[in-house]
Amino acid sequence: MNEFRYLPDTAQDQKEMLDFLEIGSVEELFSDIPTHLTLNENLAIPSALHESELTKKMRKLAAKNATAHEYSLFLGAGTYDHYIPSVVDHVISRSEFYTAYTPYQAEASQGELQALFEFQSMVCELTGMDAANSSLYDGFTSLGEAATLAIGATKRSKILISKAVHPQGREVLQTVAKGQEYQVEEIDLLNDSTNLSLLAEQLDHETAAVVVQYPNFFGSVEDLAAIKELAASKKALLIVMANPLALALLESPGKLGADIVVGDMQPMGLAMNFGGPHCGYFAVKKKHMRKIPGRIVGQTTDTEGKRGFVLTLQAREQHIRREKATSYMSSNQALNALASSVFMSALGKEGLQKMAQLNIEKAAYMAKQLESKGFSIKNKAAFFNEFILQLNKPVGAINQELLQRGFIGGYDLEPDYGWENEVLIAVTEQRTKEEIDQFIEALEGMTK
Repeated sequence: MNEFRYLPDTAQDQKEMLDFLEIGSVEELFSDIPTHLTLNENLAIPSALHESELTKKMRKLAAKNATAHEYSLFLGAGTYDHYIPSVVDHVISRSEFYTAYTPYQAEASQGELQALFEFQSMVCELTGMDAANSSLYDGFTSLGEAATLAIGATKRSKILISKAVHPQGREVLQTVAKGQEYQVEEIDLLNDSTNLSLLAEQLDHETAAVVVQYPNFFGSVEDLAAIKELAASKKALLIVMANPLALALLESPGKLGADIVVGDMQPMGLAMNFGGPHCGYFAVKKKHMRKIPGRIVGQTTDTEGKRGFVLTLQAREQHIRREKATSYMSSNQALNALASSVFMSALGKEGLQKMAQLNIEKAAYMAKQLESKGFSIKNKAAFFNEFILQLNKPVGAINQELLQRGFIGGYDLEPDYGWENEVLIAVTEQRTKEEIDQFIEALEGMTK
């Protein structure tokens, strides 16, 4: 977007503003601040550069990044390299969407509102739930909101969360729980999945909800029906954090008994962008519809009987007035929600199913090839597009060597789980057979 440039105020502009304020310098604007609180030295930053010099400098810095355009990427763990049709960027770059904020004035925002309504509808179809909001910041934020809803709805004080849920998601939940003053207990693992025996022991009548990931952090598919049965025995809710792309093939959480389904739309039309921004989704059964955080777009008819769209059920101000709020959340990720909507529309139902199937098949192919070379795959359950690989050397050292050979390796599981030399490998539809075979060949040469 080279046509847009920052235009600074000139010395004359500054003089006119200072004259209007009847002061002699910018410093006088801050004269009320005690001197011991002010910085009395220059900031430790380089001097200003001309625009052309700055552009060259930023391009050189950007060139140091290792991206999926130049390297074969086998790193997932929450952010994935998926195919994004060019139409996605084309649509979200249109000015009526690119600059839109909150569509309070429905009469002037029908395009934005309809796009968000379609997003909600597609989320409900994928998750098997009755209602969804128009997005939240990311999947982990949505998880925190889901737990808070469960605490409020059940009037209980404890959340049980599987250790097979993304470590960062569990950290966010702990932070939210501290502010909301409820307890979070973690359920240990049995191999690569939630330990159902331990879950049964930890469940009690103070448990508001059980939280699991589907597929879980290790790519394995949890037994949601069995987990729901256990949760229901103590009248606890079931919260599922689900990969929306996997839901194109897996049975929907809603049909398996989930009360709240949340997750991150990044696999659907959102570039990796070195970690963000993402887009969270939040879906519930009808019973909890009025407790959904954030904004909800509803369908209605105007005075002429024509189809129209409005924000419904709640106003943003509900979340600003703390004593009335069901959530701390107000803003959504409308542009990214639109990107996911365009992505789903462009691929269609069959396209999404084919894409999900390619993820399963390519991950299965890689795992089988690795085992044939003597490597150990730790997953016991069926997995989607990620699996745990056992190495005989530290993952960090292996990844550094892989990078030198043109590969971005997997996620080291030791810092989060204490599993020595175990790495989480992701294989999406973007990886070719040639890339997979070359990665295995490189790995084999390093671990002999």
